[in-house]
Amino acid sequence: MTFFDVISPGLMSTLQDAGRLGYEDRGVPPSGVMDTLSFSLANALVANTPGTGVIEFTLTGPTLRLGGDQTRCIAVTGDAEVMLNATPLPVYQSHLMQPGDLLTIKRLRSGARGYFAVAGGFDVQPQLGSVSTLTRARLGGFHGRIMQKNDRLPLCNIQCDGVAGIRADCLFPQREKRPFRVVWGPQDTYFDDAARHQFQSQCYHLSPQCDRMGYRLQGEPLEHLRGFNIISDAISHGSIQIPGDGLPIIAMNDRQTTGGYPKIATVIRADLARLGQLKPGDSIQFEAVSVEKAESIWRGRQAILQEKLAELSRRR
Repeated sequence: MTFFDVISPGLMSTLQDAGRLGYEDRGVPPSGVMDTLSFSLANALVANTPGTGVIEFTLTGPTLRLGGDQTRCIAVTGDAEVMLNATPLPVYQSHLMQPGDLLTIKRLRSGARGYFAVAGGFDVQPQLGSVSTLTRARLGGFHGRIMQKNDRLPLCNIQCDGVAGIRADCLFPQREKRPFRVVWGPQDTYFDDAARHQFQSQCYHLSPQCDRMGYRLQGEPLEHLRGFNIISDAISHGSIQIPGDGLPIIAMNDRQTTGGYPKIATVIRADLARLGQLKPGDSIQFEAVSVEKAESIWRGRQAILQEKLAELSRRR
């Protein structure tokens, strides 16, 4: 058996994968990684199949000791400061860990989240088709909770490990300095032209009241044209609700699946990875685009990612 012993868990370290899809009609959110770009590259660096579970950490990462009798290939993505046995370790590169080695992910220099992948992945039982952790329901991951000191994380048995020394271009979504693009609706008619202009023109800040469920924003309140209660309907990833106080709440991965506040707009899919890298105090502005533009941006981003993944595959 090969495993990682958790010497220190870091902050909000959980097991996440591509998400628990297909259960929102039963009230189960998808969860999954907040930054799909960094997640995809982490798995590619260690030759995992797409969607393999990784450790997502927030601001500071875990300290892990490899146990058992097998060498393992690992990779860390995100703007992290990493040490292997007290030696600095480059991120966005695959490395070999020997049994007894100590990996320390100290902190993130920028952004809010980073990812740790190991070849073969973690040996945990999927729940509803996913190993993603939903802490509010104690579902998935390691006993449905964040990692704790002295946890022992079992690794899957594999015959072929990844290759050390494979490098990927560093992708830091948080370094893209531009407004977050949104499409209007579905309840933008609950706001007049002045409120919609205010929504796009002002600079909000991410409140300390933010987590994987939702982001509360600080700024000048928006006025509702037709009240702030609607018949509850579905909430998507990136939906921006405007409750009675007029301050936006952005629905994130662990969101409730329905809600009764009007949604003025929805963050486009291509900007969700960057959204997942925000931390309290960060500024955020919005820019409305058409659905057609949003789809075009998404296709372009995916083409770039697939090109990078194909290049990593050729290097192995």
